[in-house]
Amino acid sequence: MAETAFKGVFRYVIMAEKLLNDIEISLREMFDKGKLAYERNNLDYAVTLFESVLKKEPAFYACREALRATQFKRHAGKKSFFRKVLGSAGSSPQLAKAQIALRSQPADAMHFAETVLNGDPNNIAAHKILAHAAMKLELVQTAVLSLEIAFKNLPSDKELGMRLGEALIEARQSSRAEKILRDLSSEHPNDPELQQAFKDASANHTMQAGRYDTLEDGDGSYRDILRDKQEATRLEQDQRQVKTDEVAQALIEDQLSQLEAQPKNIKILQKIAELYTQRKELEKAEAFYQRLLDCTEGTPDPTIRKDMDDLKIRAIDQKINALDRNDASFETMLETFQEEQKTIAFEGCRQRAEDYPNDLAIKFELGMLHYERNDYKQAIQLFQKAQANPHIRVRALHQLGRCFFQRGILDLALRPIQTAIKEKEVFDEQRKDLLYDLGLVYEKMQDTEQAIEQFKLIYEADIDYKDVSDRVDRYYESL
Repeated sequence: MAETAFKGVFRYVIMAEKLLNDIEISLREMFDKGKLAYERNNLDYAVTLFESVLKKEPAFYACREALRATQFKRHAGKKSFFRKVLGSAGSSPQLAKAQIALRSQPADAMHFAETVLNGDPNNIAAHKILAHAAMKLELVQTAVLSLEIAFKNLPSDKELGMRLGEALIEARQSSRAEKILRDLSSEHPNDPELQQAFKDASANHTMQAGRYDTLEDGDGSYRDILRDKQEATRLEQDQRQVKTDEVAQALIEDQLSQLEAQPKNIKILQKIAELYTQRKELEKAEAFYQRLLDCTEGTPDPTIRKDMDDLKIRAIDQKINALDRNDASFETMLETFQEEQKTIAFEGCRQRAEDYPNDLAIKFELGMLHYERNDYKQAIQLFQKAQANPHIRVRALHQLGRCFFQRGILDLALRPIQTAIKEKEVFDEQRKDLLYDLGLVYEKMQDTEQAIEQFKLIYEADIDYKDVSDRVDRYYESL
């Protein structure tokens, strides 16, 4: 596709990834020379050649892959924590150039990002910018390539995982997107945006598994393989992430007609419940969730229980929105409703933890709720068990340290936080939080030197983080 895209007063040309036969002969020859240089281990020369080709043909995906492989091979065994810190902090001048170019010249932004990756192929900030630029140019495979590397280095980054999931769906790799978002939603069970992203990915996977992804995009894409136009319209509507009330109602009617033939079909019941929730018809949604539970043999899926609890909480939100702020009882009623929401969340999670004693993600969620209630002893038990889950281990260790800190057991607070820092290699927001809390523990222990060392580590990478700037400045002023 070669149309012009406008962003304010800026303009750039939308591209599409190109195959080898789409590339002009002179660039193909340069690409072949680069591959030969790679095979002969002349890696610096290979990088130069691949970069030259991509400068003229940013959409040449095979060359992008070859450059990435060369970058990693050239830096094998040279993994530097210090470089990761700087890269994550975004301190490189080339990164600054890439960020500026991203707005109006995404192809240039990709080039600047590649120069950073030449020095550090794991640089997360560079991969994020490159992926953002690639998506602007509709170079989906290129975006996936960078997002996968970044997410591999930072698997706990929710935003990064969601971006990778979106890109994979665009690249028609919905099965992988569904898995990534399922894992993330398990780690963040209270995040409605993430839960919705997982549901959307699941819907996309269902579509693509039905071969609707095998045709070209366009109005006729589904109709070529569907029996009639009405079914094509229904499927197209079902893929809209933000559905209008009219479309949602049409989908409900369609699902209800299918339910008549399959009254105990769990997928159909769940779909109807979700659609009624979207339309804020919460009583109808609750009724279908109850039917869903009645049709489920044995212990129901924990996500169904979680959805039902969320539904009750949303119903109270509607009551809160209906309150008159000028009423003298407003504050009292608001507090009552909010406490009711907390009770629903806590009791629902406690029940799910009993029903699924081996689900460590639920234990972590319940631990967080105990922590919010200042019930640190119960929270400690849950976080100690939850740390066995590798996906939430660092977060569980961090919360464990916080619990001991709140109870005044400072020597035990140190250990889990120090362990979490050792296991958290990438210098991201989570590592900053860990270092900050470690500094607070040392400060409480009156070990000023160790405390300031933690704050200085953050200060070097992010001077605006919380109050580290004031803390470090005060320390040096005292000297």
